[in-house]
Amino acid sequence: MTNEELVREFPEWSVEKVAQKVGVDSRHLAADDETAGDMAEKAARKLFAEYGVSPKDIDFLMLCTQSPDYFLPSTACILQDRLGIPTSAGAFDYNLGCSGCVYGMAMAKGLISAGIARNVLLLTAETYNKYLHPQDKSNRSIFGDGAAACLISTDGFAEIGEFALGTDGSGANNLIVKTGASRQKRATGYFVEDDEGHIWYDDYLYMNGGAIFNFTLDAVPAMMKEILGKNGLEKDQIDYFVFHQANKFMLNTIRKVCVLPKDKFYINLSTTGNTVSSTVLIGLKDCMDKQAIKPGDKVMVSGFGVGLSWGGTVLSF
Repeated sequence: MTNEELVREFPEWSVEKVAQKVGVDSRHLAADDETAGDMAEKAARKLFAEYGVSPKDIDFLMLCTQSPDYFLPSTACILQDRLGIPTSAGAFDYNLGCSGCVYGMAMAKGLISAGIARNVLLLTAETYNKYLHPQDKSNRSIFGDGAAACLISTDGFAEIGEFALGTDGSGANNLIVKTGASRQKRATGYFVEDDEGHIWYDDYLYMNGGAIFNFTLDAVPAMMKEILGKNGLEKDQIDYFVFHQANKFMLNTIRKVCVLPKDKFYINLSTTGNTVSSTVLIGLKDCMDKQAIKPGDKVMVSGFGVGLSWGGTVLSF
């Protein structure tokens, strides 16, 4: 969906305003009958084809999603069968958003370090647009549906460093879908206007943009310091920074607050929007394709958002 198409529904907005505010020119939307599981399968098959990976060699599969195909069973179990991965492989979903890719790297590294697995298929997939109210122009301008696939292996081409991870559940209500699960199964139809003039619908995704922005500015600089300390590095030893692609304004603010060089800081939401748990992997692939990341580089990756949660590490290419 292009900004031109979006603005037709909200004539009080302009194409330029949307692009300037969030840095998104277009975003992809899952079809009505397309699920996160469907998209994760497509991403996995592209990974297998591009890197010559056999599904028979996968011994663990994990899927990060907050929009699973079913409450149960785990979508990862369904994907094991659909992808032809051996029944001897472990598989599970985990419910995490913007920091989910980094958490997945941490879990995969732990599985490999413990000798439980050798080849972990990490999938991220989200269809947030199915959670958005048709009149929620703010979130509809930001979020795009997407999926990504990554193989974490004993024979990989980038080494995963030490992790900084964190959680603050006191901010859970600032990014939430309140109804549909066990706490409140039935839709309420209730909505209220918040302090920023946004409508909070119980039955759709709500994001308190101001609160999430403030949380990010508190969490990310401290996380960066912790990542550098745990990996024994100085900031100027990092060759590139690939952070969760929340929106352009937030990323530019983070870059300025953390005093990071513009030419080392990745920002590219133009044709994807915020794809939640997939932004870091999509960003890494984009950087590799454009050779912005080269062999020998040290790349800091981090995610932050819904939970509230955050995580980061350094990848040595």
